[in-house]
Amino acid sequence: MRKFIRARALLLALALVAPLALTACGGDDDEKATFVPAAATPTANAAPAEPLTVAVAPKSGAKDRPVSTEITARVEGGVALSDVVLKATGGGQVKGALRDDGSAWVPAKPLAYDTTYTATVTATAPDGRMATATSTFRTMGRPGNVIGSGLYLFDGNTYGVAMPVVVEFSPGIPEKDRAKVEKRMFVSTTPSQPGVWHWLPNGTQAYYRAPEYWKPGTTLDVRLALEGIPLSNGRYGNTDRTAKATIGSRLEMKVDNATKQMRVYEDGKLTRTFPVSLGKPKTPSSSGTMVIMEKKRETTFDTRTNPDPENRYVTDVEYAQRLTWGGEYIHAAPWSEGQQGNTNVSHGCVNLATRNAAWLYARTKIGDPITVEGTEVKLTHGNGWSAWNLSWEEFVKGSALPVD
Repeated sequence: MRKFIRARALLLALALVAPLALTACGGDDDEKATFVPAAATPTANAAPAEPLTVAVAPKSGAKDRPVSTEITARVEGGVALSDVVLKATGGGQVKGALRDDGSAWVPAKPLAYDTTYTATVTATAPDGRMATATSTFRTMGRPGNVIGSGLYLFDGNTYGVAMPVVVEFSPGIPEKDRAKVEKRMFVSTTPSQPGVWHWLPNGTQAYYRAPEYWKPGTTLDVRLALEGIPLSNGRYGNTDRTAKATIGSRLEMKVDNATKQMRVYEDGKLTRTFPVSLGKPKTPSSSGTMVIMEKKRETTFDTRTNPDPENRYVTDVEYAQRLTWGGEYIHAAPWSEGQQGNTNVSHGCVNLATRNAAWLYARTKIGDPITVEGTEVKLTHGNGWSAWNLSWEEFVKGSALPVD
């Protein structure tokens, strides 16, 4: 199931596609019921049919269940979970959907706190026999100790082909909890494209991307179904987040330090070549593949807190496009037009003439990729949305779940 209500295309916001085809949270609190359907009642000429045993979780009478609870059923004889009806006491039926592998039924929204629910579960054996079991349980009260989370994807926006789904956590997710969290971060794409999550080592961010850039026109549908997830550090997920966004036209920028030129490709065709000035030797630009994270028509660079006195300045800039958290941008730099194309004089940014920076700014989108080659330093993983600076083989190693 790559989509339930909004778990398709949050976490994002914070899919892996978040493998809906993976085993869900269960536990040992199962409600067991054994049924022999009427159709299987033995006759004088037939051997008695084996009864189906269905163990439902949460079990009847369970209390303090997380609002992220999924409904599961363990059955004997290869029986598959085929249907779940979940109702709140005094309320209506809860919408939801089965995971792709039928291992669990996931509510489309977090359950309500401190509320009683009744689940009616149907399981079907390979020979067509069916069994139904019912469980009534109660959710926990609202926790006071929660994580912070964010999704860098906004409903209705259009992004570049290299836009990863980026989820942020504060504090970071403990390593032992990442698989559990990853199972609840759903992404689906239209048209369908494979994808995987990748965690930064400190657990503060996770990226989702495909093996190649997204196809132009792709719809990303994201649900981060994190509210109520219990973590090993005593915290809980704070909220569910969703976003549905579109991938726009393909625009790529490539910068070569050897020639000090930027080449701009639109839909695979070279459309512009601009001279640039990159970071001077003491403040080199990063080599690697980055994506535009933020755009500001006008802004002020204020580095007066920099520990290096030579790198303290206050400068008004135009057409600024952020590439790294460390402060590397593409921007207009009329003061360096004489050096652009021949000498690096910036503090790490990609300097362009104002007319060229304005042309580029008018065409770019958040998520458009830029690759810089030949500078003195390599891009540090996590300094910006660095998902595409890794090979696919390197990227999948960062998943907390097995990748086929």
